[in-house]
Amino acid sequence: MTDHISPQCDPFEDDRPHDHCGVFGVWAPNEDVSRLAYFALYALQHRGQQSAGIATSDSQSILVYKDQGLVHQVFSEETLQGLKGHIALGHVRYATTGADTWRNAQPTLGPTPTGTLALCHNGNLTNTRQLRDLAYSVTEDGEDIERGATTDTSVVTALLGVADRLPWAASAADSTACATEGLSPHMSTKAHTMCDSSVTDSQMLCCAETDGRSQGEPQLVPAALKVLPLLKGAFSLVFMDENTLYAARDPHGYRPLVLGRLSMGWVLASETAALDLCGATFVREIEPGELIFINDSGVHSRRFAASQPRTCVFEYVYLARPDTLIGDRQIVAARRRMGALLAQENPVEADLVIPTPESGTPAAIGYAQEAGIPFAQGLVKNAYVGRTFIQPTQSLRQLGIRLKLNPLREVIEGKRLVVIDDSIVRGNTQRALVSMLREAGAAEVHVRISSPPVKWPCFFGIDFPTRAELIASSLDVEGVRRSIGADSLAYLSMEGMVEATAQGTSLCLGCFTGDYPEEVPEGTPIPGTPGAHT
Repeated sequence: MTDHISPQCDPFEDDRPHDHCGVFGVWAPNEDVSRLAYFALYALQHRGQQSAGIATSDSQSILVYKDQGLVHQVFSEETLQGLKGHIALGHVRYATTGADTWRNAQPTLGPTPTGTLALCHNGNLTNTRQLRDLAYSVTEDGEDIERGATTDTSVVTALLGVADRLPWAASAADSTACATEGLSPHMSTKAHTMCDSSVTDSQMLCCAETDGRSQGEPQLVPAALKVLPLLKGAFSLVFMDENTLYAARDPHGYRPLVLGRLSMGWVLASETAALDLCGATFVREIEPGELIFINDSGVHSRRFAASQPRTCVFEYVYLARPDTLIGDRQIVAARRRMGALLAQENPVEADLVIPTPESGTPAAIGYAQEAGIPFAQGLVKNAYVGRTFIQPTQSLRQLGIRLKLNPLREVIEGKRLVVIDDSIVRGNTQRALVSMLREAGAAEVHVRISSPPVKWPCFFGIDFPTRAELIASSLDVEGVRRSIGADSLAYLSMEGMVEATAQGTSLCLGCFTGDYPEEVPEGTPIPGTPGAHT
């Protein structure tokens, strides 16, 4: 394939938070694994719209097909028929590190001492520069181990391929040697196979206690146990060699990753909604700090770091699909509860509650039910406005949100409205929305947000703007209200948001508080900014 002209992102979605990626993996002999991956990627399309890719293995070789665009634009019946095998990976990408080019699409591909590796990544690493330096320090001059790519994912792929050349083992005892290079591994990294009571004997979980590499253990297992403790930041990885499917999740579990069961195979995915679409049964989440590998002897689990769960709270607020389950909490239930608590904390006299489609709908239903105010669809969303190769003219940009949303005048004219949205980033969307509703005849527009003010950037896989661009970082609530032109504005409290997720203290709240679960190295680029594209 050639490197195509980059399609333009939806110009009216740049005021929304974007997740890095969605990942999928399947090990299923006698199944059409590329087709399973294709349909699963449809369920994960919301997590990335810039590129899509599938890799398959037939035990002899790995084939990767990827391109820029949406899933249905990248793949055809012909391409799927050419992707044969019993293992498949799938990926949809939104770029947070590395430019939006074909070379940075995933799955990535790289050599290992015994074969080939393909890898998919959801998240964002904070020590990519140090990892890249490490990888090139053990390679020969001129060796292009990243194969022209410029992402943290390409660095991880390269490190796994040269792990046998690294000068230390990833264990707590070696932390001093690693620290001299700025690559201190996670502590408590002694590898062992874990038994999991949530998976029955009939589901073939292999649970033999081992120390070091087991007899017949895949070659990539010791490489992964050596490399994974060196990675800092967020990573939910799905990767494979010719015969084995692997998955790993960072010690904080920032991004979701789940294991599912097919009748004759196993599935890994960013969200349970993808399991539903491909007919798999949910088994459990991959634990923070866990490496699993799946082959013809079953599902095996090893731990490379102690679990310190801090799942991104924005998965509950906006990123994940409403029909996904994370931390034993259905996302739609969490969002409705956010809306109900928002109504308790910030009541207002009004005639109608309307959502900003689609992300504000569950919270708006919860708000309306709690407040006893009728719920209405006051805005019509054009589902077919998305990625395009056509750059809009300036006059169309000024029309802005009208290409995406259009008000129903007969519903809202003369009404006092409560408008529910999940977050305010720059404020551009809400400003245009309030103006549009007033033009359509709304008597009052009261904006209610089902999360606290976003004041800090994210370094772990969400493309928020810099802090200077976040409207709540420089303005108080009244200042934001004046800026967007609403009659009133109120946010859900931190306590209310956390309560709605039912996750207690196991959340990352960094974008709201500036208090991150781990130290972010000085100079780390903010995902999505130009500094993150190199």
